[in-house]
Amino acid sequence: MGFFNRKKKLNAVASGKLLSLEEVSDDVFSSKMMGNGFAIASHEGEIFAPFDGTILNVFPTKHAITLKNNNDDVVLIHMGIDTVDLKGAGFSVSVEENQSVKKGEKLASMDVSFLEKNNKDTVIVVITPEKMTGELVKDKQMVTPKDIAFTL
Repeated sequence: MGFFNRKKKLNAVASGKLLSLEEVSDDVFSSKMMGNGFAIASHEGEIFAPFDGTILNVFPTKHAITLKNNNDDVVLIHMGIDTVDLKGAGFSVSVEENQSVKKGEKLASMDVSFLEKNNKDTVIVVITPEKMTGELVKDKQMVTPKDIAFTL
């Protein structure tokens, strides 16, 4: 009977401190205007796929990636706050649009020290733009890409 209670799981996209969206310094994210999700702070800048899926979009400024899984759940991974201003500087993306990825596969890197020197918040925000429901699994705890961070 547990079939209807199965929750979809999103793994952490980086090793760091898992936070609720409400703790993000940007009102667009913290107010959940773009959707529900989670954030990761105090990380080293390596970003990984939260599930098996397909890359839908890599922003030209390399600060954001969208992907979807086989259930058509879409996730936006946004690296840093106001980092679009850097026009790609400080970011390296390892994937391209329409590429299939496996959970835990490296997607991108961000140069945390470069972002900090440019006065940018380095928090990684993971948004489910088409879903307002969801639950944070380990609030304010350290996680790795092997850990479940959020359930839909």
